[in-house]
Amino acid sequence: MDVRFLGGRGVRLELVAALSLALALPALARATETPRSLATATTLSAETRDVSGHTQTTLTISVTGQDGQPAQGTVVIADKGKQLAGVTLDASGHATSLITLAPGEHRLTATYAGDTTHQTSLSQVTPVRAVTGTAPDFAIAVAPATISLAQGQSGSVTASVTPVNASSLTAPMFVTLSCSGLPDQSSCTFTPENIEILPNAVAAVTSSMVLTTSAQGVQLRGAPLDRLHANPVAWAVLLPGALGLVGIAFGARRRRWLYRSCWLVLVGIVGVLGTTGCNPLYNFHNHGPSPNLPTPVGTYTLLVTAQSSNGVTATTHSTTMVLKVQ
Repeated sequence: MDVRFLGGRGVRLELVAALSLALALPALARATETPRSLATATTLSAETRDVSGHTQTTLTISVTGQDGQPAQGTVVIADKGKQLAGVTLDASGHATSLITLAPGEHRLTATYAGDTTHQTSLSQVTPVRAVTGTAPDFAIAVAPATISLAQGQSGSVTASVTPVNASSLTAPMFVTLSCSGLPDQSSCTFTPENIEILPNAVAAVTSSMVLTTSAQGVQLRGAPLDRLHANPVAWAVLLPGALGLVGIAFGARRRRWLYRSCWLVLVGIVGVLGTTGCNPLYNFHNHGPSPNLPTPVGTYTLLVTAQSSNGVTATTHSTTMVLKVQ
């Protein structure tokens, strides 16, 4: 009788445990969901204006999460799938970008890259019509518009310069590329730095932009005592010579010119020794070179600029890109 009762009780306990586990599974699943499951919505608006025969477009981007809170991270702006620029969202989930568009029809989109708690999202297409001028001009774009580098690494970005109204050129147009907004201990170089646009050119001319960051250096130390004792002959000559000069100086008090000369020589020796101990070469030999500082970790918005001049007026167009240093 007791055995059957215990057996029934054991069955009931198993049923209760199974039911509790079934009820707990959905909660466990929710608890183990990745934080990157929050959907986002990206919006893009464009405001254009005519500036000296070309169209400048101010783009405004906004990214919000499914919970209504602003998202953080980077956004890539593209025209019919071709990347033009990259921007970083501010604390309110907004960003702006000023770009110059070539004449014709454009279909602009903004793609949010996502972050640790938000999914990626794509804005609706924003059509923009750029005016057609007659003066020679150009437009600039970069791809990829966002690049991530570890400290000490280098990466390459392609800068494209598209001719505008090149048929109006009577001589080649030269465009110089540069970048700004770099973090400390980093650099950018263009190959080539100067781009030539020929008359009647239609295709874009590209340049390779190499971004370089720095890693933490290692302190190298010298061996001051070893270097000082490495030449005992010098000490064997220097110390007795100095002492001899002191003796001559005290023994030649009656001859004032010899007395003064000895003291001048002694002062000169002390001065040479003092300046030697303070000069950079001495510091290098005894303390070693200073360690290289690393590029600070962070997200940076770089300004890539293309400029051309005909000797009278200068034409400048810029775009932005994002550098992430990890």
